[in-house]
Amino acid sequence: MDALVSTAPTLRLADLATYRPENRVPAEFFAQYAETDELAGNVMFRSPSFRHHAADGETSADMIVTAAKVLTDRHGSDYLADVDVVLTHSQLPEVPVRGCVGEVAHRLGLRPQAVLDVHNGGCAAFILLLELAGDLLRARGARKALIGLAQNSAGQIFVQEQVRGKAQASIPGDGAAVAVLTLSDEGSPVLDTVCRSYGQYSADMTAVSSPERKYWEAGPGQIHVGFTEAKIAKVLARGNRLVPEVAYEVADHIGVKTADLDAFITNQPNRIFLRNWRDALELPEERHPDTFDECGNLFAVGIPMTLDAAVNDGRITDGNVVLMAAFAHAGDFAAAGAVRWAGRS
Repeated sequence: MDALVSTAPTLRLADLATYRPENRVPAEFFAQYAETDELAGNVMFRSPSFRHHAADGETSADMIVTAAKVLTDRHGSDYLADVDVVLTHSQLPEVPVRGCVGEVAHRLGLRPQAVLDVHNGGCAAFILLLELAGDLLRARGARKALIGLAQNSAGQIFVQEQVRGKAQASIPGDGAAVAVLTLSDEGSPVLDTVCRSYGQYSADMTAVSSPERKYWEAGPGQIHVGFTEAKIAKVLARGNRLVPEVAYEVADHIGVKTADLDAFITNQPNRIFLRNWRDALELPEERHPDTFDECGNLFAVGIPMTLDAAVNDGRITDGNVVLMAAFAHAGDFAAAGAVRWAGRS
């Protein structure tokens, strides 16, 4: 029996843009508050030199709209006028229940067929949104999708008085990214995406405070991530395994050996993961760009931030095959995707 050949139109990445808040915070800011922390020496928490913090009152929607303005400044005020699908992901929704997608679409003057906030993708949300955008465009016969991602917890959660002295506080940074996807003949073809859910690990991601309380309850304890040595060991083991697994799966699908990739871009929780992942794919450091030392852990924004930076400084050029991979939370989700970069359109 002949193999089935897909006739679905190819999803293409037309362009992307990013935003870094003006407040550039050095590691010394956190060092002055450092307290005795049993996790201080853990490899998970080796601080980057800098990170950016959103301004007081600066919302996810604010940052995504600012990133989108880069696209309209670059391509013209009507560049987003034909967007039919808008998808967003916010690390920390400012308002309970609803996300920011409706506000983003309204502020950009869009009238989309579909709007959707996606919360479960975590650090792998950029790839998840690529896949969802392609599915929605094809299913609806739509023209163009806008995806927006915001990481806004660094300047809100990790600078709290009870949190800023902890080892975890200096790692995250804030920022935003947007990308335009189309089914037209212009743009960088998305060669493949793979998304994998591991629900058995979901409960290992926790928010805690002292004294203990539910995050919506009033109380003196300030919420932060619930890390322990045991949890960190599990996350390290899962991350070291999951990211190479999905990366190799996509590389196999597109027929490229990982050692021959032009660029490999991942989320960037810390330097140890970055080193282990490029070693697993047999890649030199120069083909695994990151923005960790300038931006810290950007969660879902890490991949598009680094991709945008690498294109801007010439490390990624037309024709390059770029493989992206990430895992989320304590390992309950992982995704990988590949594009052949064809410039900005």
